[in-house]
Amino acid sequence: MPGEPAIEATGLTKSYGSVRVLTGIDLHVPSGSVFSLLGPNGAGKTTTVRILTTLTSPDAGSARVAGHDVVRDRALVRRNISLTGQDTALDELQTGMENLRMMARLCRLSSRAATARAGELLEQFDLVEAGSRRIATYSGGMRRRLDLAASLIVPPTVLFLDEPTTGLDPRSRAAMWTVITELTRSGVTILLTTQYLEEADRLADRIALVDGGRIVAEGTATQLKQQVSGHRLDLTLTGADAFDALAAHLRDRALLPDRERHTLSVATDGSAGHVRALLDELDPDRTAVARFSVHSASLDDVFLALTGHATTTTHDKEPVGV
Repeated sequence: MPGEPAIEATGLTKSYGSVRVLTGIDLHVPSGSVFSLLGPNGAGKTTTVRILTTLTSPDAGSARVAGHDVVRDRALVRRNISLTGQDTALDELQTGMENLRMMARLCRLSSRAATARAGELLEQFDLVEAGSRRIATYSGGMRRRLDLAASLIVPPTVLFLDEPTTGLDPRSRAAMWTVITELTRSGVTILLTTQYLEEADRLADRIALVDGGRIVAEGTATQLKQQVSGHRLDLTLTGADAFDALAAHLRDRALLPDRERHTLSVATDGSAGHVRALLDELDPDRTAVARFSVHSASLDDVFLALTGHATTTTHDKEPVGV
Protein backbone atom coordinates (compact mmCIF):
# COMPACT_ATOMS: atom_id res chain seq x y z
CA MET A 1 0.00 0.00 0.00
CA PRO A 2 1.27 3.52 -0.80
CA GLY A 3 2.87 5.10 2.23
CA GLU A 4 2.97 1.86 4.21
CA PRO A 5 6.28 1.41 6.09
CA ALA A 6 8.58 -1.34 4.88
CA ILE A 7 9.13 -2.48 8.47
CA GLU A 8 6.95 -1.81 11.49
CA ALA A 9 7.40 -3.41 14.91
CA THR A 10 5.75 -2.78 18.26
CA GLY A 11 6.80 -4.06 21.66
CA LEU A 12 9.02 -6.94 20.52
CA THR A 13 10.33 -8.99 23.45
CA LYS A 14 12.43 -12.14 23.49
CA SER A 15 14.06 -14.23 26.20
CA TYR A 16 16.19 -17.35 26.16
CA GLY A 17 15.75 -19.02 29.51
CA SER A 18 16.61 -16.41 32.11
CA VAL A 19 18.39 -14.19 29.56
CA ARG A 20 16.15 -11.32 28.46
CA VAL A 21 17.46 -10.33 25.03
CA LEU A 22 14.77 -7.87 23.87
CA THR A 23 12.76 -5.75 26.27
CA GLY A 24 10.31 -4.00 23.96
CA ILE A 25 11.61 -2.94 20.55
CA ASP A 26 9.58 -0.48 18.43
CA LEU A 27 10.56 0.25 14.82
CA HIS A 28 9.16 2.25 11.91
CA VAL A 29 11.20 2.06 8.71
CA PRO A 30 9.91 3.99 5.67
CA SER A 31 10.05 2.30 2.29
CA GLY A 32 13.15 3.05 0.23
CA SER A 33 15.26 4.14 3.20
CA VAL A 34 18.36 2.81 4.97
CA PHE A 35 17.77 2.21 8.67
CA SER A 36 20.58 1.20 10.99
CA LEU A 37 20.52 -0.60 14.34
CA LEU A 38 23.72 0.50 16.04
CA GLY A 39 25.02 -1.08 19.21
CA PRO A 40 27.62 -3.34 20.85
CA ASN A 41 27.69 -7.13 20.85
CA GLY A 42 24.79 -8.54 22.84
CA ALA A 43 22.62 -5.44 22.44
CA GLY A 44 19.84 -7.38 20.69
CA LYS A 45 20.45 -6.38 17.07
CA THR A 46 20.72 -9.89 15.61
CA THR A 47 17.72 -11.15 17.59
CA THR A 48 15.66 -8.28 16.19
CA VAL A 49 16.73 -9.20 12.66
CA ARG A 50 15.93 -12.88 13.24
CA ILE A 51 12.40 -11.97 14.32
CA LEU A 52 11.85 -9.61 11.39
CA THR A 53 13.10 -12.26 8.93
CA THR A 54 10.83 -14.97 10.45
CA LEU A 55 13.74 -17.07 11.75
CA THR A 56 12.63 -16.56 15.36
CA SER A 57 9.25 -15.82 16.90
CA PRO A 58 8.87 -13.02 19.44
CA ASP A 59 7.63 -13.78 22.93
CA ALA A 60 5.40 -10.72 22.73
CA GLY A 61 4.73 -7.81 20.40
CA SER A 62 4.06 -7.72 16.68
CA ALA A 63 5.90 -6.89 13.47
CA ARG A 64 5.07 -6.41 9.80
CA VAL A 65 7.60 -6.52 6.97
CA ALA A 66 6.67 -5.55 3.39
CA GLY A 67 3.06 -5.36 4.58
CA HIS A 68 2.91 -8.88 6.04
CA ASP A 69 2.83 -10.15 9.61
CA VAL A 70 6.08 -11.97 10.46
CA VAL A 71 4.26 -14.67 12.44
CA ARG A 72 0.99 -15.24 10.55
CA ASP A 73 2.34 -14.59 7.03
CA ARG A 74 5.86 -16.03 7.15
CA ALA A 75 5.81 -17.33 3.59
CA LEU A 76 4.72 -13.95 2.20
CA VAL A 77 7.40 -12.14 4.23
CA ARG A 78 10.09 -14.48 2.93
CA ARG A 79 9.06 -13.85 -0.67
CA ASN A 80 9.73 -10.14 -0.21
CA ILE A 81 12.98 -10.12 1.75
CA SER A 82 16.58 -11.19 1.60
CA LEU A 83 19.09 -11.63 4.42
CA THR A 84 22.86 -11.45 4.49
CA GLY A 85 23.96 -12.70 7.89
CA GLN A 86 27.18 -12.33 9.85
CA ASP A 87 28.60 -15.54 8.34
CA THR A 88 28.76 -16.20 4.62
CA ALA A 89 26.59 -19.01 3.27
CA LEU A 90 28.78 -20.16 0.39
CA ASP A 91 29.98 -23.55 -0.88
CA GLU A 92 33.77 -23.30 -0.80
CA LEU A 93 34.19 -26.21 -3.22
CA GLN A 94 32.32 -24.34 -5.95
CA THR A 95 33.36 -21.29 -7.94
CA GLY A 96 31.75 -17.91 -7.58
CA MET A 97 29.76 -18.46 -10.77
CA GLU A 98 28.64 -21.91 -9.64
CA ASN A 99 27.46 -20.58 -6.27
CA LEU A 100 25.36 -17.87 -7.90
CA ARG A 101 23.94 -20.23 -10.53
CA MET A 102 22.99 -22.71 -7.81
CA MET A 103 21.20 -20.00 -5.82
CA ALA A 104 19.43 -18.79 -8.96
CA ARG A 105 18.21 -22.31 -9.76
CA LEU A 106 16.95 -22.65 -6.17
CA CYS A 107 15.02 -19.44 -6.82
CA ARG A 108 13.40 -21.29 -9.78
CA LEU A 109 15.16 -19.43 -12.57
CA SER A 110 15.71 -21.44 -15.75
CA SER A 111 19.23 -22.64 -16.49
CA ARG A 112 19.75 -19.91 -19.09
CA ALA A 113 18.28 -17.20 -16.86
CA ALA A 114 20.36 -18.42 -13.89
CA THR A 115 23.58 -18.14 -15.88
CA ALA A 116 22.65 -14.68 -17.12
CA ARG A 117 21.72 -13.42 -13.65
CA ALA A 118 24.94 -14.83 -12.14
CA GLY A 119 26.96 -13.03 -14.78
CA GLU A 120 25.15 -9.74 -14.09
CA LEU A 121 25.85 -9.99 -10.37
CA LEU A 122 29.51 -10.91 -10.82
CA GLU A 123 29.90 -7.78 -12.92
CA GLN A 124 27.92 -5.59 -10.49
CA PHE A 125 30.07 -6.71 -7.56
CA ASP A 126 33.38 -6.54 -9.44
CA LEU A 127 33.94 -10.30 -9.26
CA VAL A 128 34.07 -11.22 -12.96
CA GLU A 129 37.74 -12.22 -12.89
CA ALA A 130 37.21 -14.24 -9.68
CA GLY A 131 34.01 -15.89 -10.93
CA SER A 132 35.83 -18.98 -12.21
CA ARG A 133 37.80 -19.49 -8.98
CA ARG A 134 36.75 -21.63 -6.03
CA ILE A 135 35.43 -19.77 -3.00
CA ALA A 136 38.23 -21.27 -0.89
CA THR A 137 40.63 -18.91 -2.68
CA TYR A 138 38.58 -15.76 -2.00
CA SER A 139 39.56 -13.07 0.49
CA GLY A 140 37.16 -12.08 3.27
CA GLY A 141 36.00 -9.00 1.37
CA MET A 142 35.35 -11.01 -1.80
CA ARG A 143 33.33 -13.58 0.14
CA ARG A 144 31.17 -10.87 1.67
CA ARG A 145 30.54 -9.29 -1.73
CA LEU A 146 29.60 -12.65 -3.27
CA ASP A 147 27.35 -13.46 -0.31
CA LEU A 148 25.56 -10.15 -0.79
CA ALA A 149 25.30 -10.82 -4.53
CA ALA A 150 23.68 -14.19 -3.80
CA SER A 151 21.04 -12.47 -1.65
CA LEU A 152 20.06 -10.34 -4.65
CA ILE A 153 19.39 -13.13 -7.17
CA VAL A 154 15.76 -12.05 -7.00
CA PRO A 155 15.68 -8.33 -6.06
CA PRO A 156 13.98 -8.08 -2.64
CA THR A 157 11.63 -5.42 -1.34
CA VAL A 158 13.53 -5.36 1.97
CA LEU A 159 17.19 -6.33 2.41
CA PHE A 160 18.54 -7.18 5.87
CA LEU A 161 22.30 -6.78 6.33
CA ASP A 162 23.41 -8.15 9.70
CA GLU A 163 26.87 -6.70 10.41
CA PRO A 164 27.97 -7.18 6.77
CA THR A 165 31.45 -5.69 7.25
CA THR A 166 32.47 -7.25 10.57
CA GLY A 167 36.03 -8.57 10.32
CA LEU A 168 36.84 -6.83 7.04
CA ASP A 169 39.89 -4.66 6.56
CA PRO A 170 39.28 -0.92 5.93
CA ARG A 171 39.65 -1.25 2.15
CA SER A 172 37.17 -4.13 1.91
CA ARG A 173 34.77 -2.30 4.23
CA ALA A 174 34.89 0.79 2.02
CA ALA A 175 34.16 -1.39 -1.03
CA MET A 176 31.11 -2.86 0.71
CA TRP A 177 29.91 0.64 1.60
CA THR A 178 30.05 1.57 -2.07
CA VAL A 179 27.99 -1.49 -2.99
CA ILE A 180 25.39 -0.75 -0.31
CA THR A 181 25.13 2.88 -1.41
CA GLU A 182 24.48 1.77 -4.98
CA LEU A 183 21.76 -0.64 -3.79
CA THR A 184 19.89 2.15 -2.00
CA ARG A 185 19.55 4.03 -5.28
CA SER A 186 17.49 1.16 -6.70
CA GLY A 187 14.74 1.74 -4.14
CA VAL A 188 15.39 -1.29 -1.94
CA THR A 189 14.71 -0.75 1.76
CA ILE A 190 17.75 -1.74 3.82
CA LEU A 191 17.92 -2.56 7.51
CA LEU A 192 21.57 -2.58 8.56
CA THR A 193 22.95 -3.73 11.89
CA THR A 194 26.45 -2.62 12.79
CA GLN A 195 28.93 -1.98 15.59
CA TYR A 196 30.73 0.63 13.51
CA LEU A 197 29.85 4.25 14.18
CA GLU A 198 31.25 5.49 10.89
CA GLU A 199 29.27 2.89 8.98
CA ALA A 200 25.92 3.96 10.44
CA ASP A 201 26.85 7.64 10.10
CA ARG A 202 27.74 7.25 6.43
CA LEU A 203 25.03 4.87 5.17
CA ALA A 204 21.87 5.31 7.22
CA ASP A 205 19.00 7.76 6.78
CA ARG A 206 17.96 7.06 10.36
CA ILE A 207 19.74 5.31 13.23
CA ALA A 208 18.42 3.54 16.30
CA LEU A 209 20.90 3.11 19.17
CA VAL A 210 20.31 -0.28 20.78
CA ASP A 211 21.55 -1.27 24.22
CA GLY A 212 20.41 -3.96 26.64
CA GLY A 213 17.61 -5.13 24.38
CA ARG A 214 15.98 -1.74 23.97
CA ILE A 215 16.23 1.33 21.77
CA VAL A 216 17.76 4.16 23.78
CA ALA A 217 17.59 6.82 21.05
CA GLU A 218 16.55 7.20 17.42
CA GLY A 219 16.93 9.84 14.73
CA THR A 220 19.24 11.04 12.00
CA ALA A 221 22.95 11.12 12.77
CA THR A 222 22.77 14.91 13.13
CA GLN A 223 19.78 14.76 15.48
CA LEU A 224 21.48 12.17 17.69
CA LYS A 225 24.71 14.17 17.90
CA GLN A 226 22.76 17.25 18.92
CA GLN A 227 21.73 15.38 22.07
CA VAL A 228 25.26 15.93 23.39
CA SER A 229 25.44 19.56 22.26
CA GLY A 230 27.03 18.73 18.92
CA HIS A 231 30.67 19.14 20.07
CA ARG A 232 33.09 17.78 22.65
CA LEU A 233 35.83 19.55 24.61
CA ASP A 234 38.73 17.12 25.10
CA LEU A 235 40.98 17.87 28.07
CA THR A 236 44.45 16.57 28.95
CA LEU A 237 45.11 17.18 32.63
CA THR A 238 48.39 17.83 34.42
CA GLY A 239 48.30 14.66 36.51
CA ALA A 240 46.30 12.04 38.39
CA ASP A 241 45.29 14.45 41.17
CA ALA A 242 43.94 16.95 38.67
CA PHE A 243 42.10 14.17 36.84
CA ASP A 244 40.49 12.84 40.04
CA ALA A 245 39.39 16.30 41.15
CA LEU A 246 37.88 17.21 37.79
CA ALA A 247 36.19 13.83 37.34
CA ALA A 248 34.62 14.21 40.77
CA HIS A 249 33.45 17.71 39.87
CA LEU A 250 31.94 16.68 36.52
CA ARG A 251 30.48 13.34 37.64
CA ASP A 252 28.00 12.27 34.92
CA ARG A 253 29.10 15.12 32.66
CA ALA A 254 32.53 13.51 32.18
CA LEU A 255 32.88 11.72 28.84
CA LEU A 256 35.58 9.23 27.82
CA PRO A 257 37.46 9.40 31.14
CA ASP A 258 40.93 7.80 31.03
CA ARG A 259 42.78 8.05 34.33
CA GLU A 260 45.93 6.44 32.97
CA ARG A 261 46.28 9.09 30.27
CA HIS A 262 44.83 11.87 32.42
CA THR A 263 42.21 12.70 29.78
CA LEU A 264 38.47 13.28 29.77
CA SER A 265 35.92 15.20 27.75
CA VAL A 266 32.83 17.33 28.32
CA ALA A 267 30.00 18.37 26.01
CA THR A 268 30.03 21.87 24.51
CA ASP A 269 28.15 23.75 21.82
CA GLY A 270 31.50 24.47 20.15
CA SER A 271 31.34 28.25 20.41
CA ALA A 272 34.37 30.18 21.65
CA GLY A 273 32.31 31.70 24.46
CA HIS A 274 31.13 28.35 25.77
CA VAL A 275 34.62 26.82 25.57
CA ARG A 276 36.07 29.76 27.53
CA ALA A 277 33.30 29.45 30.11
CA LEU A 278 33.93 25.72 30.54
CA LEU A 279 37.67 26.22 30.96
CA ASP A 280 37.05 28.95 33.56
CA GLU A 281 34.64 26.66 35.39
CA LEU A 282 36.79 23.54 35.28
CA ASP A 283 40.20 25.15 35.77
CA PRO A 284 39.74 28.53 37.45
CA ASP A 285 43.35 28.57 38.71
CA ARG A 286 44.70 27.48 35.31
CA THR A 287 46.74 24.70 36.89
CA ALA A 288 44.72 21.54 36.04
CA VAL A 289 44.42 21.59 32.23
CA ALA A 290 47.61 21.01 30.24
CA ARG A 291 46.02 20.92 26.77
CA PHE A 292 42.55 21.02 25.21
CA SER A 293 40.92 20.57 21.81
CA VAL A 294 37.38 20.78 20.41
CA HIS A 295 35.90 18.03 18.27
CA SER A 296 32.53 17.48 16.63
CA ALA A 297 30.48 15.06 18.69
CA SER A 298 30.31 11.49 17.40
CA LEU A 299 27.66 8.82 17.72
CA ASP A 300 29.90 7.24 20.35
CA ASP A 301 29.51 10.42 22.44
CA VAL A 302 25.74 10.01 22.18
CA PHE A 303 26.00 6.38 23.24
CA LEU A 304 28.24 7.29 26.16
CA ALA A 305 25.86 10.02 27.29
CA LEU A 306 22.85 7.69 27.16
CA THR A 307 24.31 4.40 28.39
CA GLY A 308 27.56 5.18 30.18
CA HIS A 309 29.69 3.09 27.82
CA ALA A 310 30.87 3.12 24.21
CA THR A 311 29.39 1.10 21.35
CA THR A 312 32.63 -0.88 21.18
CA THR A 313 32.07 -2.26 24.69
CA THR A 314 31.73 -6.04 24.55
CA HIS A 315 28.67 -7.20 26.50
CA ASP A 316 27.73 -10.74 27.34
CA LYS A 317 26.86 -12.16 23.96
CA GLU A 318 23.40 -13.32 22.98
CA PRO A 319 22.85 -17.09 22.99
CA VAL A 320 24.59 -18.85 20.11
CA GLY A 321 22.67 -18.53 16.85
CA VAL A 322 20.55 -15.65 18.13
